[in-house]
Amino acid sequence: MKNLVLIGMPGCGKTKVGTALSELLHMPLVDTDQLIVEAEGRSIPDIFARDGEDAFRDMETAAAKRAAAMEGVIIATGGGMVLREENMAALAATGVIFFRDRAPEAIAGEDHGERPLIAGRRERVFQLYAQRITYYQKYAQYTISDTNTVDEAAGRIAAIFREVREG
Repeated sequence: MKNLVLIGMPGCGKTKVGTALSELLHMPLVDTDQLIVEAEGRSIPDIFARDGEDAFRDMETAAAKRAAAMEGVIIATGGGMVLREENMAALAATGVIFFRDRAPEAIAGEDHGERPLIAGRRERVFQLYAQRITYYQKYAQYTISDTNTVDEAAGRIAAIFREVREG
């Protein structure tokens, strides 16, 4: 059974949408950031602070490969997963990729204290969106935009995924 992969900006709600999808589709949720935290025994902000972003990206690649090797799971990725082609190749080999394209204005208007790249930096959300949008569009098989709630996004993704799965 194919995996369902969620990509998108930090703070766009991939994990929340993944949780809702898990209930709708009766599939387990795997969060690649959580895989990293469990493997390292420390938080993402701590990894960034002590080891830097490059080391985190290496850990993210390992997590992508672990998640892609699973079967029949929903994979919520970190916002920067798209920065390495090898990550996306691994995830695409076993999954259907959905981009939750949420307006950067909406993301910037929320509190993201636990996210090292955007915490307390509203303007950084817009910069990251501009830098990454082409990657998200390149790797997404389906783009889900104009959804105001987690449940609305999950419902649209579930409907498409059921069609693809039943093919």
